[in-house]
Amino acid sequence: MGEDSGHQQRRLASFQQQINTLLEAHINGQIAQGAGEVAVESKRVLMAGGKRLRPVLMMIAYEVCGGTNQEDIIPLALAFELIHTATLVHDDIYDDAVQRRGVKTIHASKGLAKGVIAGDWLFVQGFGLGGKYEAEIVDLVSEYCSQIAQSEFLQLDRVMDLKTSPEDYLSIVIGKTAGPFAAGCKAAAILANCSIEQQLHMQDFGRELGIAFQLVDDLLDIRGDERMGKPRGADIYEGKMTLPLIHSLTLSHGQRRERLAYLIKNFADNYFDELIELLNASDSLNYTEILINNHIERARESLLTMPQNDATQLMLWLTEFMQHREV
Repeated sequence: MGEDSGHQQRRLASFQQQINTLLEAHINGQIAQGAGEVAVESKRVLMAGGKRLRPVLMMIAYEVCGGTNQEDIIPLALAFELIHTATLVHDDIYDDAVQRRGVKTIHASKGLAKGVIAGDWLFVQGFGLGGKYEAEIVDLVSEYCSQIAQSEFLQLDRVMDLKTSPEDYLSIVIGKTAGPFAAGCKAAAILANCSIEQQLHMQDFGRELGIAFQLVDDLLDIRGDERMGKPRGADIYEGKMTLPLIHSLTLSHGQRRERLAYLIKNFADNYFDELIELLNASDSLNYTEILINNHIERARESLLTMPQNDATQLMLWLTEFMQHREV
């Protein structure tokens, strides 16, 4: 198992390195054409790191579906990562984040206006690459971008809202995280000329994996460390209602709920232990882990309907890796 895991890790790293090289080459090309400071600042944030999960998933999904010419999927994979980075630049603005992945955010370094513009520039770069595809693909990208915006509005409306329901949460997650995963996997299936049924299986796989990915993020925000690229508890400080908090608020009553509400609204580092104690009292962390396992299992079931090849084995391994990731 360890030898196989090491092999799969090397394959994953190869995909990630390929994406990093191509992203840097694309931005360097824009700089060479005179894009100037906006491109330089965008590159600084874009190349600061990241798991590159969206483009990597798309490239692997393309091979799962029988695609043989990676040149067909690469521009679209880069498009998804550029659009994702654009959303992060804008997220950092309204979260008032000073750093991401150890580098200063654009708005903190160059001012709010330039931060907004840089996010817009990255989005245009992404949509420029994605817009070269057939109408079905462009419509797919357009729809998932629209869903991101809708979900961002809903999330902003739910900041520090202790009445946020699990349904509200799921709607936000599907739009912001699971939607792009699902769209990317379906787009890869379309480009690989899969059947409609297989396209839907890959879309389901991406959606379930995306939900699980966000749930893991929720746990890491509470349990994680500096390796995450953002401070532990960042979501709580920003007033984001993650599933463990929502679940615990739903099940807690009386003084326990009052104390939990106080901790959420007045959160500080010295409250971590007490917060975890309250979350454990309602079994909310364990409940989140159960949901992660459920969504991962659904993702695997969808994937097992696809052709079983080397890429499928890598995707199954990656699914397990994401389930148990620590950063």
